[in-house]
Amino acid sequence: MAAAADLVVPTLAIRSSVAVELWSSAGSKQPFEHKPHLPREETKSSRSICFSSDGRYFAYSNGQEVKVLQASRDSAASWPVVCLLPRPKAFYLQFSPRGSYLCTWEHYAITKDRPEGSPNLLVYEVATGVEVFAIVQKNQADWQPSWSADESIFALVVGGEALFYDLGEGAEKGFATTSRKIGGSRGGMLSLGPGNCPPFLAFYTPGAKGAPSMCKLYKYPALGQNQTVACKSFFQADRVEMLWNKRGSGLLLLTSTEVDKSGASYYGNQAVHFMATKGDTCSVPLSKEGPVHCVKWSPKATEFVVVYGFMPSKAALYNLKCDVVFDFGEGPRNCAYFNPFGSLIALAGFGNLPGAVEVWDVSKREKLTNLKCADTTVFEWHPNGEWFVTATTAPRLRISNGFKVYHYSGALLHETMWPQGQELLGIEWQQFADKTFSEPKITKAKHEGIKSSQPEASKKAYTPPHLRLLKEGKNPEKYLPQPSIPGLAPTAAAGGVNGNKRNNKNKQRSARKDVNVINGGDADSAPTEVVDQAAPVARQSPVFMAADERRPQNTPRQKYQQDNAADQPPNSHGQGQPNGQHISDKERKIRSVAKKLSDIKKLKVRRSQGENLELNQLNKIKMEAQYLDELKALKQSA
Repeated sequence: MAAAADLVVPTLAIRSSVAVELWSSAGSKQPFEHKPHLPREETKSSRSICFSSDGRYFAYSNGQEVKVLQASRDSAASWPVVCLLPRPKAFYLQFSPRGSYLCTWEHYAITKDRPEGSPNLLVYEVATGVEVFAIVQKNQADWQPSWSADESIFALVVGGEALFYDLGEGAEKGFATTSRKIGGSRGGMLSLGPGNCPPFLAFYTPGAKGAPSMCKLYKYPALGQNQTVACKSFFQADRVEMLWNKRGSGLLLLTSTEVDKSGASYYGNQAVHFMATKGDTCSVPLSKEGPVHCVKWSPKATEFVVVYGFMPSKAALYNLKCDVVFDFGEGPRNCAYFNPFGSLIALAGFGNLPGAVEVWDVSKREKLTNLKCADTTVFEWHPNGEWFVTATTAPRLRISNGFKVYHYSGALLHETMWPQGQELLGIEWQQFADKTFSEPKITKAKHEGIKSSQPEASKKAYTPPHLRLLKEGKNPEKYLPQPSIPGLAPTAAAGGVNGNKRNNKNKQRSARKDVNVINGGDADSAPTEVVDQAAPVARQSPVFMAADERRPQNTPRQKYQQDNAADQPPNSHGQGQPNGQHISDKERKIRSVAKKLSDIKKLKVRRSQGENLELNQLNKIKMEAQYLDELKALKQSA
């Protein structure tokens, strides 16, 4: 570990189904555990934990309020409470770049007392706990406001319009009123770049009526229509993710569409574009068809990696000219993680992939190790750049919850499995200011580690039962069980109900053809009565037939209406509801969220069966915890 790390001991913040607590370790060979002087609060209602970017503050929600603690540099000292914020329903927390402010977001709700709704995005001054800003922000996906690196500018998008507030020294208005605006349209997005003060900023406007989508770069405070620094337009973009490099000099745009009009993919397509504050723009070339799984900047700000393409996906390293400087080849990957110094990169396949992780030396373009981290839902590098943590958390996975700490060489340093009956919900490292740790020297030496307590998965390839029997020289039909239905002949039961219907239809079709030929007709001749020879078989089972008669078959239209009934808004007369009752807004929201959770459950089943899901399907699965919390909140307020 770097020398600076001897003076600083990062902690692990842990959120579980029973408590929020901080753990630490005395060294690489010492276990992570909760120390008596570190905070721990028993709560079953925590929804968020958050460190400030310099690690000075730690905030968490407990279902009653939001607590902000001040981190102690003394490894044996306690963490005092800085302020308590009256936000029992806080769902997300975010510190400003220097930790002077804390933003909280909760679900937008309408009450009898306030039918117009209450502000759900609030900003508090950390030192005093005073609320300094409040506004209604219904957009959950992009709720976070933007800040300049020195916190002199605060900005957010409301109703498609970008609003700016000057907070610097001598600013008269502050949070009271906006100082500047950029007009846009619904779905607009804003992002202030780091590093520069005043900053560069990007504003995205979605296309409409055949016009292309547009992303423009500005240098604050010059926000006029003719004052753009760079401009990039593109047609296929229902949504855009904006990624700045650490210096704020380059911007990557990950564009995606919900539907691929070319028909190549039912789930849409993605593309990557580059914009520089010097005015350059270009599209990032991708040499394999398929979705873009991941885009990440190196902390060095001069390179970025893209993981893309149908499985096995490709991974490539690009420079600022969007030229490929190194190809990592193909593999089962959909994630990439640079360490804090940009000297190492981990390429991994999580989600519906088996959890293979490759660690590469970026400067030498050399693979250092391969390891398996199955069922990983959280991956994060330690601030020292040598270790990383992997965790299995709920609600993504509710069994085998726990976390492990590895050395970049692949050695396991620590392992904690969560007790049965409890769930690990979140975990993250304490952050530190730049240059707190010095960059580690990367070697190929194997670090000493411990043996995992978890059994290793079998490395044998799966062989279906019928193939195993064939290898043994046995007849599969003799040994494999045959399905049976009481009252039906074995041949009919083997095909099941649907198979029997198919056989009947085939017999009817064959018989009709024979009759027409005998009568000298053809395929277009008048229909002739045909006796279904399979009917007597069905009649042998009166009970089965009676059950079948009591269950009318739905037409495709009826089935569609039933499947989508939960999403249909009630009309003013309450038609289609029992006794003509109205469905309240809350009931409709509950049905809608329940439908989304049902879809996610089906996706998880498909993933467990080995099916490769698309990127947007994986993103939908990631929303499960959010929907569960939303459903719980709706039911509690009922």
